[in-house]
Amino acid sequence: MSVPPQHPLGRIPVLDVRPCVDHGCRPAKSVVGEPFTVTATVFGEGHDAVGASVVLTAPDGSEHRRPMTCTNPGLSHWQAEVSADAPGTWTYRVEGWSHPWATWVHDASIKIPAGIDAELMRAEGARVLGRAADEPQRSEGGRRALRCAAEILRDPAHRPEAALHLVTTGPAAEELAALPLRELLSPSVDLPLLVERDLALYGSWYEIFPRSEGAHVDETTGRWVSGTLRTAARRLPAIAGMGFDVVYLTPVHPIGTTARKGPNNTLDAGPLDPGSPYAIGSPDGGHDAIHPDLGTFADFDAFVADARDLGLEVALDLALQCSPDHPWVAEHPEWFTTRADGTIAHAENPPKKYQDIYPVNFDNDPAGIYAEVRRVVQVWIDHGVTLFRVDNPHTKPVEFWQWLIQDVAAVAPDVIWLAEAFTKPAMMHTLAKVGFQQSYTYFAWRNTVAELTEYGTEVSGEAAAYMRPSFWPTTHDILTPYLQFGGPAAWKVRAALAATMVPTWGIYSGYELMEHVARPGSEEQIDNEKYEYKDRRWDEVAESGESLTGWLTMLNAIRREHPSLQLLRNLTFHHVDDENLIAYSKSRTLADGSEDLVIVVANLDPHGTRESTLRLDMGALGLDWDARLQVTDLVTGSRWEWGEATYVRLGVDSEPVHIVSVR
Repeated sequence: MSVPPQHPLGRIPVLDVRPCVDHGCRPAKSVVGEPFTVTATVFGEGHDAVGASVVLTAPDGSEHRRPMTCTNPGLSHWQAEVSADAPGTWTYRVEGWSHPWATWVHDASIKIPAGIDAELMRAEGARVLGRAADEPQRSEGGRRALRCAAEILRDPAHRPEAALHLVTTGPAAEELAALPLRELLSPSVDLPLLVERDLALYGSWYEIFPRSEGAHVDETTGRWVSGTLRTAARRLPAIAGMGFDVVYLTPVHPIGTTARKGPNNTLDAGPLDPGSPYAIGSPDGGHDAIHPDLGTFADFDAFVADARDLGLEVALDLALQCSPDHPWVAEHPEWFTTRADGTIAHAENPPKKYQDIYPVNFDNDPAGIYAEVRRVVQVWIDHGVTLFRVDNPHTKPVEFWQWLIQDVAAVAPDVIWLAEAFTKPAMMHTLAKVGFQQSYTYFAWRNTVAELTEYGTEVSGEAAAYMRPSFWPTTHDILTPYLQFGGPAAWKVRAALAATMVPTWGIYSGYELMEHVARPGSEEQIDNEKYEYKDRRWDEVAESGESLTGWLTMLNAIRREHPSLQLLRNLTFHHVDDENLIAYSKSRTLADGSEDLVIVVANLDPHGTRESTLRLDMGALGLDWDARLQVTDLVTGSRWEWGEATYVRLGVDSEPVHIVSVR
């Protein structure tokens, strides 16, 4: 029986290198400057010391080596925190090696004080130092230090214990700590690492329906007048003013009339009902066209330019489905599924039916469909779109997404893809592995301390090596009971959790107004904007001051001011005695060596005030258990002294959340 080929184990075994995505077949992910931890099992035979290093190889071939620390000698567990300083495709590996200097120091520190083989140990130490001094990569100063130490060991004028002290505490020891003598070098396989720009990990999204921004009822006719891309652009300063990074547009394409949906997803659309923008395609065009009511490509370009001037990037919905009136239906009927009665199958998610939408069948003509979608995507990239929010990617072949995202990255590597895939974990994770930088999550339905702790631990754990969660309290499809009935405290808490627990979050326009009335029997808003215009009268809202605009602005400002909130893998939960209060922290070491530590405590009961004892895991924070912390509440400006056990009070008669910065 033949044995399958294996990677050579190496003289010093290096096993279980992590992160490792799909056995190294797919890349782990990070962004420029994002710290992440590489771990491995490294050991040798017998009692000799071993060492380990992580080697990052940049796209230009340059290598960056970092020493690893043995965190559990009994289990031979080694780890190091590393980061990449430029975007592109990197690799990383772990090198194990024999550590003769550490072996000698260990043995000599036992034998020489005990008078066992003292002279022999001195001679062997001098030989190790001599081998190290002969290494070509040493500086001249390093060589001198090592040779001087070897002479000290050989010199009988120095007593054995004195010689041992001199060489293990002096310049030679410093030189070998910085540049160890590494023998029997044994590298692991190279694993891929995709390093992307910051927005792939950290950003704040704001969703709008362009047709609603500027929509109004004509006073003469009593009919709705659609907003346009030009009127939507007037909303951009307010969005940027709240500190958002991305303005996300629902589909801007022509909308079909066949089986058009009316208000609240009814089947009796009137002649003036605008229909769902997800029923894409009409005689005016398909996915590469703009709805005539919204304007032209010149208007779209102006919108993008205005957004960029304000520091906003533009994301566009990519919904690969068609109205029965889409040009593809007539030109390529083979791109759809034909039923036994000769009709084209409309979209369904039983018992839900979407009579106004035909799903694309990717199996009938893959080459043709792939090429056409790629062309459409390029149209929007050429007009300044840098992010795509993909509608229901889990209903299309994963191999298609892998091909599309890679093909786009070859010419536009800064494009970011957000997967709207509320589906089975295996599909969500695989979409991330094949290229989606971000994914919607089940955050909206995680409401208790136990649920949020479990979910936060999951998304910030091993999966964070390839899947980046985006937390949205609501979307145009989601309005949970917690927000329907929780009142202002609920809306504040959910925004604060989304904005501080993970680095990417988003809201759907109208969150500021706490639009909380659901369509009976559903978890989405009544008079849903998918099926009609919505005039939110932003000018009147601004004058009244009755909105969460200030709260959202504050959250985004806190996120920008505190780099710890811009990372995913640094989430630590703490205990609060009251089961309705959740606490967690995020920390990050800054370039100057200081620590940015933020602690969040939130009351998940939107109907009452809660007071309890917060119990910080001081060990997890890297602090002594009796340490006293000077904290500033970034929500209220209050300052307190906290310790391992601290009284907290949060509720409806005060702010429901503490977001504290720790000195």
